[in-house]
Amino acid sequence: MSKKSIIISGGELDEALTLSVLKRQKEQCVIAVDRGVEFLYYHKIMPDYIVGDFDSAREEIRDYYKNETNVPIREYNPVKDASDTEIAIRLAMTLGCKEMIILGATGGRIDHLWANVQSLMIPYKAGINAKILDSQNLITIIGGGETHIRRSESFGEYFSVFPLGEEVFGFNISGAKYPLRNHTLTPYNSLCVSNQIAEGEDEAVVSFPSGQVILMETRDKKG
Repeated sequence: MSKKSIIISGGELDEALTLSVLKRQKEQCVIAVDRGVEFLYYHKIMPDYIVGDFDSAREEIRDYYKNETNVPIREYNPVKDASDTEIAIRLAMTLGCKEMIILGATGGRIDHLWANVQSLMIPYKAGINAKILDSQNLITIIGGGETHIRRSESFGEYFSVFPLGEEVFGFNISGAKYPLRNHTLTPYNSLCVSNQIAEGEDEAVVSFPSGQVILMETRDKKG
């Protein structure tokens, strides 16, 4: 099985971005989640797996994959202990993936978005590089040590950092418009929102000795 998994979830999907990711990732495993299967159906892209409770996917599309294809379908009762996206994440891990891109995890209800962001901790703890991607946001989890945000490789103009429920001590940001040194990062303030690489610098560096934080690289909506 491929070491890269693309999860197409049921939130908002930017057509150009989604098709671009699907085309540029080679030897990938594509997992459709509930309504996310509709995007693949309309673009004639065959997923490797389909998961979900199918409370939002159109019945005729679900029946097409059930009756006219050999795609493995893992259907769950809507009354369950995990979100559809989390189930897809765990499936990708079971299949041996080492890299994961989750599309369609944003937009719509904020409770769904936050559940998806928190679910990134599941692959992170297993040493898997996982990220949520849409046209304006790249969301990952980073751990203790140094993380370099290079201007030449950055997703967008801004980056923000949030702890995952616990204080992070000895937190530093260098090479940025708003630097920090030996700061205690708390989960209830917005200090680290919308930072930027400083003018004249090639990169910003986020460092802390231990713990985990959410890193969001963002950009404004075009047009």
